[in-house]
Amino acid sequence: MKRLKRALSLVGIMGMTLLLTACSNGPITSHSKGLWDHFILYNCSRFIIWLSHNFGGYGMGIIIFTIIIRIILLPLMYYQTKQTVKMQEMAPQLKALQKKYSSRDRETMMKMQEEQRDLYRKAGINPYASMLPLLIQLPVMWALYQAIWRTSELRSGSFLWLQLGHTDPYYVMPILAAVFTLISSWLSTASMPEKNSMTTVMTWGMPIMVFFMALGFSSAITLYWVVTNAFQVVQTLLIQNPFKINREREERQKAQQAQKRQIARAKRKALRSHRRH
Repeated sequence: MKRLKRALSLVGIMGMTLLLTACSNGPITSHSKGLWDHFILYNCSRFIIWLSHNFGGYGMGIIIFTIIIRIILLPLMYYQTKQTVKMQEMAPQLKALQKKYSSRDRETMMKMQEEQRDLYRKAGINPYASMLPLLIQLPVMWALYQAIWRTSELRSGSFLWLQLGHTDPYYVMPILAAVFTLISSWLSTASMPEKNSMTTVMTWGMPIMVFFMALGFSSAITLYWVVTNAFQVVQTLLIQNPFKINREREERQKAQQAQKRQIARAKRKALRSHRRH
């Protein structure tokens, strides 16, 4: 499931790239019609402009807009994080199932999938919950891109050295977007009981892909990426802290080992007592 989630992330980002390439360049105004242009894009651009006028510029408007979106998504992200932690704890059981049903014929695979569903149900896990934040964030990014690109006031806005409608001339934002993506990816997998080559490839591959994509995106989008991934880092440290999870896991393992030793000593003591009598 972890592989599926990351594969969907890649497909989603590439799909968004195609959508951004194909989207209309017509200006967004109060006369724009349709659900997407009028009710979503127009109101989105007006809200960012309002934030910009009240909080110190267009860059700050995008930053605050991003934080608001992340706060709105926080309950969903919290639920997704807890589901992810449960799935990580279940990794050894899933691996044992794969070993048990090593044959690849259809009947065996169906039995394995049935037992996996039973494990998920007993643990209260929805294996598809981790995909929801991705599916929600992609339209937000698309809306942000079009709201800026199709609103002249935002497209011509500036923030620090950035022209929000153009790429970063010094590559600072693409680098920061990649760095925070790397930190976020690493933190999300640092508490996994078992890792594989695919996990390593995705941890390093996603930031590289984000960097090269950000080179061609407007500074507003890369700014959004930087803020949202920085927020993700803080969020992970607060509700899915891998250092805390690993420490608690080690403590549980030590407690279980101590309990096993006590049981073994009690059995040996009982056996010696039985022999004396």
